[in-house]
Amino acid sequence: MDDWSQLEQTLDTMTASGSVEVHEDGKWLAELSGLHCEIRREGKQPLVHLWSDERNLVRRILRVAEHSPDHIVIEVRRFGANRPARLEFIATEGPRRKSRVSVEKFRARLARILAENFPDARVDSLAASPDLEHSFSGLFARGVMSEGKRAWAILAAPPELNSNAVDGILTFGLLWLEWARDHSERRAIEGLRLFVPEGTAREVRHRTRALNTTARVEIFEMLDEEELVRAVDLADTGNFESWLTPRREIEKTVDSAREIVERIRAMDARAAEHIVADVRPGVREVAVRYRGLEFARWADGHVEIGVGDDRRKWNGGAPGDLKKLLGNLELHRNPAANPTNHSFYRAAPERWLENIILRDPCQLDAQLDSSFLYSQMPALSDSDRGIIDLLGVTRQRRLVVIELKASEEIHLPLQAVDYWLRVREHLANGDFERGGYFAGIEIDPSPPFVWRVAPALRFHPANETVLRYLSPEIQVTRIGVNENWRQKLQVVFRQ
Repeated sequence: MDDWSQLEQTLDTMTASGSVEVHEDGKWLAELSGLHCEIRREGKQPLVHLWSDERNLVRRILRVAEHSPDHIVIEVRRFGANRPARLEFIATEGPRRKSRVSVEKFRARLARILAENFPDARVDSLAASPDLEHSFSGLFARGVMSEGKRAWAILAAPPELNSNAVDGILTFGLLWLEWARDHSERRAIEGLRLFVPEGTAREVRHRTRALNTTARVEIFEMLDEEELVRAVDLADTGNFESWLTPRREIEKTVDSAREIVERIRAMDARAAEHIVADVRPGVREVAVRYRGLEFARWADGHVEIGVGDDRRKWNGGAPGDLKKLLGNLELHRNPAANPTNHSFYRAAPERWLENIILRDPCQLDAQLDSSFLYSQMPALSDSDRGIIDLLGVTRQRRLVVIELKASEEIHLPLQAVDYWLRVREHLANGDFERGGYFAGIEIDPSPPFVWRVAPALRFHPANETVLRYLSPEIQVTRIGVNENWRQKLQVVFRQ
């Protein structure tokens, strides 16, 4: 058997296993998943032909650099190219996750989309692998494209990504922009170009209104079928709307459930002071919570009890199950609980932190007016995403948007900014006064403050990079609290 026959036999064995990856010049060719392969002996330099359902590739073989049962490296030449390339076949333990294959296939497709829609540009780099060290997500393809003396950082979302994930593209885009600017040696990075699936740009466009001029963001929607892109007009706010639920409607809904809530409180005197009722945003339902954790729900006179998905109807009769549930909540969702790994203790930590602050806002900051602090403020949009953790006012009558996190959250700055944009708009339109909020006081028309609150060691390190790209109008304060805030809330730092 000659060398070419041996090579072809090894390739046949690798492809038959279904667990082989093809890399060209270090880039994984994910479109060649489900690989077929043949060697055509034509003259002194044979051809290698690779194909799958999604891609066809032919290269002329210059030499075999490495040949083993699980790893083949071939030096090849692309047709029309002067420089040789490196084609690598790697046997793997099993196929990669579908999500990784999908985003790698999209990376290859994105290269074609960019070449078609930006014929005068050159794509200098394009990657899709996650990079935890720099907080680069594996959900998106990222790279740099140059047009003459100008260059742009680019980040693109594949079409199958859900809308919530697409909304996070601006956070990862700003992180990539910062890294690209720091590591660009030949030319300055002009700004950031975001590519999102058709119909998903609205939320991202809305958030760009909070950025400063150094970001210089451009957004393009990708038209899936045609592989074309369409520039999004950032000055056009479209029909993005946000509205407030009037206080009288909220209070009326809570009053409707008052009798049942009082009956529940009366079942356990120890638990009673920690039981509160509030309206679930966007619906006429009342959530009954114990230290922030919902354990009962009222809607149109009907009551369900239970935590999470473990719910059942309660007709108001025998209270045995409900009393038992309250007893378990008192035992396990308790600052002194031991051990602390029970699901009741660990569930909904932000709502527990919120509950502590609502009981005594001055623990967080003496500037807060304790008479006006609204929880889960229903500033709704047609996407139902504008739910503010806490909205308060200082004693100087300046509004404060308070966003709470009990663990690291990379999107925290832009989530808070999203709420800031809504609150600023409602403030300018006089909606708080008409809606019955902050009754009896005159609110300072200045833009609201933003307070990000989390345990001192739980701020994501990437947050500070994102904050540097925010408008100077947005005054953000980072408030770090103690790790054992459940026992007693204390502010560790304020920056």
